[in-house]
Amino acid sequence: MARSLPVVPDADRRWWTLGAMCFALFMVMLDNTVVNVALPSIQRDLDVSTANLEWTVNAYTLSFAVLLVTGGRLGDIFGRRRWFLIGVAIFGASSLFIAFSQTATWLVAGRAAQGVGAAFMMPATLSIITNAFPPQERGKAIGTWAGASAVALAIGPVVGGFLVEQVSWQSIFLINVPVAVAAVFVTLWATRESRDPTATRTVDVTGVVTLTVGLGALVLGLVEGNAWGWTSPRILVLFALAAGGLTAFVIAEHRVRAPMLDFTYFRSRSFLGANVVAFIVSFAMLAMFFFIALYMQNVRGYSPLEAGVRFLPSTVVIIFMGPIAGRLADRIGPRPLMSAGLVLTSFSLFLQSFLAPDTPYLYLAAGFALMGFGMGLVMSPMSTAAMNAVDQSKAGAASGILSMSRMVGGTFGVAVMGALIQSLGRGRLEELLPRAGEAQIDRLTDALATGGMGIPGAAGAAVQTSFLDAVNLAMKIGSGFALVGALAAWLLIDVGPAAARRHAELDPQERLELDLVEAGDAGGVPQAEPAFERAAPTR
Repeated sequence: MARSLPVVPDADRRWWTLGAMCFALFMVMLDNTVVNVALPSIQRDLDVSTANLEWTVNAYTLSFAVLLVTGGRLGDIFGRRRWFLIGVAIFGASSLFIAFSQTATWLVAGRAAQGVGAAFMMPATLSIITNAFPPQERGKAIGTWAGASAVALAIGPVVGGFLVEQVSWQSIFLINVPVAVAAVFVTLWATRESRDPTATRTVDVTGVVTLTVGLGALVLGLVEGNAWGWTSPRILVLFALAAGGLTAFVIAEHRVRAPMLDFTYFRSRSFLGANVVAFIVSFAMLAMFFFIALYMQNVRGYSPLEAGVRFLPSTVVIIFMGPIAGRLADRIGPRPLMSAGLVLTSFSLFLQSFLAPDTPYLYLAAGFALMGFGMGLVMSPMSTAAMNAVDQSKAGAASGILSMSRMVGGTFGVAVMGALIQSLGRGRLEELLPRAGEAQIDRLTDALATGGMGIPGAAGAAVQTSFLDAVNLAMKIGSGFALVGALAAWLLIDVGPAAARRHAELDPQERLELDLVEAGDAGGVPQAEPAFERAAPTR
């Protein structure tokens, strides 16, 4: 007779729960960066076009972005632990499916399924942790949760590079399977179920369908515009479908009783500004990682592991800057940090817009570190600004919307920059190879992402030159876009420290109680529950 699992003491249960959530989050965030260094290997092994290669990233980020808010809501309705486990199962199974992909179609379909699983897991992790930990330990737990995300982003390129180089590109997906199995067993063993008893038992199916159709059609049109022709009937139909789908989504969300996305949140200038910044900063970061990964391997000739290690200056700086920026936001407010961070991001993109076949790595490393510094200044204050702009009871939904803005921004970054590089690169090829026929130009345009590797003679040199010229101009455009984000942050985000605003909104008696609590922190007076936590102001 099989022995039952030992009972977990309540004091330990929450830490096992935290471990399971961090395990799962680590797996999701690792997939945001680990795939980039495998792109050239995937391209060569499956013989995929640049457009299909972009969909290796876009299929994941798009399905993830569209379903984030829905995933959080379904967890509230049907149980957060249950929905988390469903997400883990989908993510693990789709990872196994991808590892055995034989064509680009299989690969893209598997990546889309991965995004669905991630969207069900991601909102549940934070809500489960919030329910598992008492208020006095919640900050420590959420800090550990956020640390797992940052570490995954940092080591993703290195782990991906090592596995691709020493094993195969399939191994970066196979590694998810044992992690998913471990997360399922620990969650079943240690995590209690929780729900939102006030949540309306209604799923906004209309909102999910219209947003998926609108965003999917728009990104597909951007990715395939060069291959199909920007004025071709297929592209025009896709853009019309995108406009119709997104318009229907806005109309539906104003009419349904329980909308997936509550547009009243955007009446707050700070919430609107935080989401604009989230879109822009992800647009810049993911597009930069995508095309610099191709440059380092296909132009510079680095192995996947060498390329992954060379990304570390950016991600390591983000790890250290994030907590510092979060503390600074409580003192001086998020607005100056976000604006300064986006200015630094803009300067980093500008520095990286002068790539050549022999650009010294130290030059690239300086740009990567500057990018990490800028991103680190933006991320935590951006979340603070968004969460402070809505009522505390709406923090979960607001967090889902902010995450959706980030993921959609990353999808658009890869799609728009990819379309721009294809268009610019084709024009440059026509200049460099005036005697080439249209069919040859088409083939060389599809090969732009290879950087000319494996293409002999003048044609290979022309492809490399065209790729570099197109990437450099796209980076300059991205630099200008980041400056627009800095201006938006300065104009839209509220002025002043978050803590000071909360303090000012309390009534005199509550302010006195809070002052006594803060004095107790400094002088040993027994602490009471902070007044602003007991009576959070309605915004």
